[in-house]
Amino acid sequence: MQKQSGKPENSRLTILVEAARVLQTPTFKKAVKKLNPNQKSDLDSAVKELMANPDLGERTKGDLAFLRVYQFKMNKQPTLLGYSFDDGTLVLELMALGSHENFYRDIKR
Repeated sequence: MQKQSGKPENSRLTILVEAARVLQTPTFKKAVKKLNPNQKSDLDSAVKELMANPDLGERTKGDLAFLRVYQFKMNKQPTLLGYSFDDGTLVLELMALGSHENFYRDIKR
């Protein structure tokens, strides 16, 4: 018989952090105003997922290294949600919303 150690198989420590507040940039607010009610419900679901786990989005590189991008479906269309997350203050800042076309170019402005 083998003696089992008390260590879990995966010894990595995973810390899940939830966002306490959500801020919206003026650009993001303007994009949300143009959405239909069913699109807003899809967006709300995506934001709730991000609040529960802000690390879901992919971190961008280069000029936009401060940005994370989360891809989700809005009316069966792939949509990108650009946001930043500050661990120290637990604030999720929503910055941009749109399709992939010109998404990164528009954020750089």
